[in-house]
Amino acid sequence: MTALSSLAFLDAAADFMRSVNAMPRLNATILLLSILTPLCVAIALATSGKVSIAATRGFGLLGFAVPFLGATWLFASYQVTVTDGSYAFQFIAPTGLEFIGIHLYLGLNGISMPLFWMASIVGLAAGWYGLQANLERLRLFAILLLVMQTGLMGLFASVDIFFFYFFHEFALIPTFIMMAIWGGRGRKVVALELTIYLTVGAMLTLAGLITLYVMSGVHSFDMLTLRQAIGVIPAEKTIYGLLLIGFGILVSLFPFHSWAPRAYATAPAPVAMLHAGVLKKFGLYGLIQIALPLLPEGREFWNDALLWLALGNVLVIGLVTLAQRDLKYMLGNASVMHMGYAFLGLFAYSTVGIGGAVLMLFAHGLSVALLFLLADTIQRRAGTTEFVELGGLGKSAPVLMGFFVAATMASIGLPGFANFWGELGIFVSLFQSTSPWAVVPAVVGIVISAVYGLRAVSRIFFGVSERTYEGGDLTSGEKRPAVLLLLALLLVGFWPRLFSDNLDVSVKELGIPDATMVETGTDFSE
Repeated sequence: MTALSSLAFLDAAADFMRSVNAMPRLNATILLLSILTPLCVAIALATSGKVSIAATRGFGLLGFAVPFLGATWLFASYQVTVTDGSYAFQFIAPTGLEFIGIHLYLGLNGISMPLFWMASIVGLAAGWYGLQANLERLRLFAILLLVMQTGLMGLFASVDIFFFYFFHEFALIPTFIMMAIWGGRGRKVVALELTIYLTVGAMLTLAGLITLYVMSGVHSFDMLTLRQAIGVIPAEKTIYGLLLIGFGILVSLFPFHSWAPRAYATAPAPVAMLHAGVLKKFGLYGLIQIALPLLPEGREFWNDALLWLALGNVLVIGLVTLAQRDLKYMLGNASVMHMGYAFLGLFAYSTVGIGGAVLMLFAHGLSVALLFLLADTIQRRAGTTEFVELGGLGKSAPVLMGFFVAATMASIGLPGFANFWGELGIFVSLFQSTSPWAVVPAVVGIVISAVYGLRAVSRIFFGVSERTYEGGDLTSGEKRPAVLLLLALLLVGFWPRLFSDNLDVSVKELGIPDATMVETGTDFSE
């Protein structure tokens, strides 16, 4: 009877979700609220009079919780109803710029939905953790972090390329300000370096997008409309090159990566969590949704170069990471290194490879955010992140040690975590690609990851140190955001079909071939 009752409950829940999704206005409104709520809360905090710290924390947390709840609702609705790879929950509004092809067009497909949900999870964890800090000008910090969150949610929900780019810049500006005000040692120099690098990358990307708009002849920034021009776009090689380098700088593609490790080591932990975990995915997401389907000739021309640059991330930056003597610099370089695997998935250019890359972006966003959160808790207790000055922390903080070990295992790609499925898809696609030998250096990169990850665990938590650690183990306020990130990694790790089915459909809608088609020109799946 219990089993029958459970089945009846699940059937009723599925029927309810279908009925809700039959009301597109409701879900479109939820999508819009998930994007705009952080901005509205930021404006409310900015225009209010004197606000207590408790009120700032409460309203700030609300600004991060609503996007998480909305994205989770949309994720559940999407799983039940969408099977054709189209954009769900569409919201279209006039802008007054329709004469040049710009309109506010929001929606989610099987590629953007996982990243939209990931942005909400990391955003809630970063906000939850950051609002507890005893920072000077906490209200200003909360306002800027909320503005950043609006940009992060908006960029993954934008079907119009103009707003896709706009939301990225909207999220980037608070990053510079927060790093310059609340960052660590040398923050102003690092913030200036970050500004220069990312401005150059953004300008190259903008040049590529404008050239694509002009050359397509359709006079629209709508991704769906632009796809009608496939095969007739002149100067594909030039456009793809601009997008690859521009997006590559923003993603820290080798050798345009040097800004990232210093920035993440210097930035406040919530900023590092949001930038490394979410905002840096902008470039790879743009290549997947825009460059790959719209510029096939350019992709083919640049693909061999992409392979070698991606291997530079995996091997060269992997060895640099191995040589680090500071935890935060190690994590910054490791974040750059693992982006190389996502680029390898793009190189393989198959449904398995692109799907693996998207799963890798999702999992990397969660795991790197968790590691930066834990690194900050270690610094709070030890006063340093230099390995030579650490040791024996596991005795006084066993729960912290457990979370750090789990996050390290996730980053390496241990089965049971979401990272495993992303890496597996990438390795399989590489083996089925035109360069199967690339699997060997990719596996070497995993070995390097295991070495520096386990060595960090050993040096921080084991051994003997004369340092006295203050603060004890993780507090309840530090555990909650860490648990949120870890549970999401485990959920997808044990149930990857939460994403994979709809992800495969949307990837195929972009015209990405199966692996058999890449090798032989024939699809044997039929």
